[in-house]
Amino acid sequence: GGGGGGGGFGASRPNERGRKVVVLNLPYSCRWQDLKDIFRTCSGTVVRADVLSTPDGRSKGVGVVLFETEAGAQAAIEEMNGVEVDGRIVEVRMDRYN
Repeated sequence: GGGGGGGGFGASRPNERGRKVVVLNLPYSCRWQDLKDIFRTCSGTVVRADVLSTPDGRSKGVGVVLFETEAGAQAAIEEMNGVEVDGRIVEVRMDRYN
């Protein structure tokens, strides 16, 4: 599907409000594809998954997952927070910046 408009620098897209979760303490080997696969096991439908990286391309161990609905995002938090991923206990919470 295409599209979506712009917005100013640093402006969050209002349509993402309540649908985006932050995942902390990810294994450094985790790529966005892995993150998306992990969260596909949840009740909600994943729209996009990103793993934050340093300028030289190394993972920061932090990911962001956008869900189709607010309920999906909430379910992901309840289902995945405190779960072990490759030996690391991940923390999942609502993205407070959107």
